[in-house]
Amino acid sequence: MSVFFEHFLPEERPFVDRVLEWVERSAGLHELKRTDFLDPRQQSILQSLANREPSITIRLDGGYEGAERRRALIAPEYRYLEAEDMSIVVLDVEAPSGGHLDLDHGDYLGSVLGLGIKRDRIGDIHVGQEGAQLLVAAEIAEFLNIHLRQVHRVNVMTAIRPLSELRPVTATMEEMAFTVASMRLDGIASDVYRISRAKIVDPIRAGRCRVNWKAEEDPSKQLREGDVVSIKGLGRFKLLEVDGVTKKGRIRVRAGKFV
Repeated sequence: MSVFFEHFLPEERPFVDRVLEWVERSAGLHELKRTDFLDPRQQSILQSLANREPSITIRLDGGYEGAERRRALIAPEYRYLEAEDMSIVVLDVEAPSGGHLDLDHGDYLGSVLGLGIKRDRIGDIHVGQEGAQLLVAAEIAEFLNIHLRQVHRVNVMTAIRPLSELRPVTATMEEMAFTVASMRLDGIASDVYRISRAKIVDPIRAGRCRVNWKAEEDPSKQLREGDVVSIKGLGRFKLLEVDGVTKKGRIRVRAGKFV
């Protein structure tokens, strides 16, 4: 078992234990398990562990095609999961005064968490011209509908909507191209966030960085094309392309910072 856990970070151990329990109960006791919203890293862990047990099946769904955060259903392999309710609804949040135009993703999330709701009860958040739509676990929707009345000091109104009324907002990126001496995390992040390399090291070593939704505290971590990096307080970017080497030996890269 110790060799098995070498595939995961120490801080992922509690989640791995939970997944193993879900899998074992579905396989041995024929139980259906509906999880809270999982981030892509957690989804990857679930899929890898579920693949080790042929007697179960899983379904991942975040309420719409392309969802990043998704709930999972885990059940015996004979059970047809497509007909099962994922218990996800849309919470509309609007500011009649028009103050929502100054609100961003973090404002909405922070206000929900401020009500004592855990992050894993909330799926993707779509911020648009008319306010925001939050994908939430149906079990907490009525609570939020009653108690969410302010977002960052802006008065708001809420309503519970079916998934059919979701208006997905495609994430936009600020693309940039530059050259780096190596594929080190700190060097690339420094260019993306326009912060000195010395200053970018601190939040990484402090545990505020994730690479592909996996905690990363090593500034020398080597990035690869397709990697998604987030640093708390600075935002998130994706390494879109690694495009060869210049005559001076520097690596050409293209990155997209989510805005």
